[in-house]
Amino acid sequence: MKKIFISQPMKGKTNDAILSERETAIKSAEKKLGEKVEVIDSFFQNAPAEAKPLWFLGKSIELLSTADVAYFAKGWETARGCRIEHKCAVEYGIVVMEDCR
Repeated sequence: MKKIFISQPMKGKTNDAILSERETAIKSAEKKLGEKVEVIDSFFQNAPAEAKPLWFLGKSIELLSTADVAYFAKGWETARGCRIEHKCAVEYGIVVMEDCR
């Protein structure tokens, strides 16, 4: 079972919308990989109130370092944090999957 990190745009989205997109990403990754995946929880619902975007990115990159696969959800190219996560995944040899919808 591969460990998967999901990178997705979150700005301006509700928690429900984010979680729904994550479920879609999980199903897509499992179909492409042909096996179940272990999802790394990178959706920080209980983050400190004063947390700034760079705090979230730092935590995300730390989690990304434990992944076998990084899945980039639709629209990742337009989100600053997702683009940085993508660059890190590529530079450090983590398998990259992109939503092709």
